[in-house]
Amino acid sequence: MASKLELLIEGIVSDMITDPFELVDVEYVKEGSLKYLRIYIDKQGKMSLDDCQHFSHLISEKLDELDPIEENYMLEISSPGLDRHLKKEKDFIREKGKEVELKLFKAIDGVKEFEGTLVGLSEDNEIEVQTSKGLMKFPKKNVAVIRLMIKI
Repeated sequence: MASKLELLIEGIVSDMITDPFELVDVEYVKEGSLKYLRIYIDKQGKMSLDDCQHFSHLISEKLDELDPIEENYMLEISSPGLDRHLKKEKDFIREKGKEVELKLFKAIDGVKEFEGTLVGLSEDNEIEVQTSKGLMKFPKKNVAVIRLMIKI
């Protein structure tokens, strides 16, 4: 669940990111003694280092102008990567039919990790995955993380 600050930053940044780019996610997290504002941007094909640098400069200027975060933080602009986490409804639509791995907060019959093919997100906010045990439905609130699986 996104914090109020993350939603605020998403609103500020979303107008700056236009086709062929897509704002994927915004995270504001504390790691050790530092705070990080991570903005994940994607592009059909792949993001380049030049793309990240362009958006880093553009977004940094806007955030300096508006100053929505009072404390010191590190700004990171990056691609969500091959093993991207699925969080928003559009993620579940875009990645339907792909292999995913899913980790639960609480085990089901002693199992907390599942793999399978993403079927989608139901109207009841349940993540549907076709596993080796058949179609399984996981309430989204019970899922710690779901991401695309990387096969080597």
